[in-house]
Amino acid sequence: MTPTKSFTYHVVDVFTERALEGNPLAVFPDASGLDETTMQRVARELNLSETVFVFPPSHADFAVSLRIFTPARELPFAGHPTVGTAFVLLGEGKISEQQASFLFEERIGPVPVRIETGASPLIWLETPSIHQGPTRSRELCARVLGLAPDDLLPPDPQILSAGNPTILIPVKSPDEVDKAWLELAGLQDMRGDYPDPVCAFVFAPTPEGAYSRMFAPDYGIAEDPATGSSTGPLAAYMLRHNLLTERNKTRSVSDQGPKMGRRSFLHVRIDSEKQTIEVGGYVAPLARAVMQL
Repeated sequence: MTPTKSFTYHVVDVFTERALEGNPLAVFPDASGLDETTMQRVARELNLSETVFVFPPSHADFAVSLRIFTPARELPFAGHPTVGTAFVLLGEGKISEQQASFLFEERIGPVPVRIETGASPLIWLETPSIHQGPTRSRELCARVLGLAPDDLLPPDPQILSAGNPTILIPVKSPDEVDKAWLELAGLQDMRGDYPDPVCAFVFAPTPEGAYSRMFAPDYGIAEDPATGSSTGPLAAYMLRHNLLTERNKTRSVSDQGPKMGRRSFLHVRIDSEKQTIEVGGYVAPLARAVMQL
């Protein structure tokens, strides 16, 4: 019989305070001994949007090192894995609430994280540098989403990336967001000559900030209930195109996932002076399990 090793993992729901809502995440708080191939196979087995594997950091400046996998590929950075892993490590005592801010080591580089204490911790990450990509025609994006061109707002859809390239597509109301559904072949047309896999993020401005959905078949995710890595670029896009109210130019909320029955609230803080965008949320614990490998 082949020897096995036990790995404890947690399942938490991120960007919600209620179990079975938000975006589910698996976190292996001690993944030492797992290689890259096995991590990808485990992520495919669990079949959640992402699975996180925690390792000792390469440098004392970092709290831990994270490897983040979708069912199809590894990511350089992701939002709900960053927030959810911080919550799990708090529960494991590997990070203290008195340690108000720290750095996670991710493939994209250092990711600042801070804890806002309260009855439940509100966990914030600082969005990595946002890179501007090409625009796409409103007519093309409308066709691929099964919408009419008049359903879209005037700003041209655009690819932005804070690690995971995202086509941001503004529409007029939450009704158009809920009507949208991605034509898989059309995603290739929206990507065009862009060299990397992309997500399609459709949203409508609201009094609170935005109502949104995200499709990512290139990553093995038909639809994602909460996308922290796209929410920083969303805030930057909305700010640049005057799609935020005056009040929301510093604090807003992206409401994502209701169409899937997994409502998520992604909090956003924009500091124009520091030129930073933070994305934060609450986390609900769900399960603790052991995997034999």
